[in-house]
Amino acid sequence: MLNENIKKLRMLRSLSQVELAKGLHVSKQCISNWENDNILPSVEMLVKIANFFDVSTDCLLGLQSKKTISADGLTDEQTEHIKILIDDLRKANGYPPKASDPGSPNCAAAQDIATNTI
Repeated sequence: MLNENIKKLRMLRSLSQVELAKGLHVSKQCISNWENDNILPSVEMLVKIANFFDVSTDCLLGLQSKKTISADGLTDEQTEHIKILIDDLRKANGYPPKASDPGSPNCAAAQDIATNTI
């Protein structure tokens, strides 16, 4: 699961293994080994990977199906607009719009405006 999630997050950001390796200060071979499930990253590296992709370690490990998107620096009104956009995109994909849904597929969900994250 971890290997698939690392690769998926890398590909979603259109990064090569070399680019991710540079961002994490490891070798390309290290990334390849993780993605091919040959070795596991250390606990410290797991945290570094999670921070790099702005996801939780639980999400990386497949223990959580919730993804948060930082809305730091946005007004409450702007955050609300983004929530509406998320609902519209879910609806277009056939997923019922639920801005308050605490968990949804592929680590994607909205959070309370008061915490300024969506």
